[in-house]
Amino acid sequence: MNREGEKNTLKAAIKPLKTGVWAALFAVLAAVCVFAIVWMNAGTGTVAEIVRDGEVIRRIDLSRVTAKETFTVGDGEGGYNVIEVEPGRIRVLDADCPDRVCVRTGWLSKSRIPILCVPHRLMIRITDADGAADAVAY
Repeated sequence: MNREGEKNTLKAAIKPLKTGVWAALFAVLAAVCVFAIVWMNAGTGTVAEIVRDGEVIRRIDLSRVTAKETFTVGDGEGGYNVIEVEPGRIRVLDADCPDRVCVRTGWLSKSRIPILCVPHRLMIRITDADGAADAVAY
């Protein structure tokens, strides 16, 4: 089949779909996207865990924080991350890593997406009060 024949076949396959069908497909796709966004951000945890090399080095109950606090976490090799905690949220305020992705990630409050600093092997994640992580990857 030549190129012109392929175009006509494609047009013939798409043409029968009416405007209502396209609108329904778009609505379903939009609903799936909204559900995914809500699911990714709808955590129930209130405890932030600061983890380095798989070991929890500090746990902070964000629901009990009453004032802003800033502290530094070293990586043991001269690198550092400055962590800032406010009532209900936590972030990496500053770091000496080359890419600074952890700093640009911003605030973490109830999201299932952790803050990662790969050069310093640091992760900040939200967990339930009992210590169970909201999401586990194998």
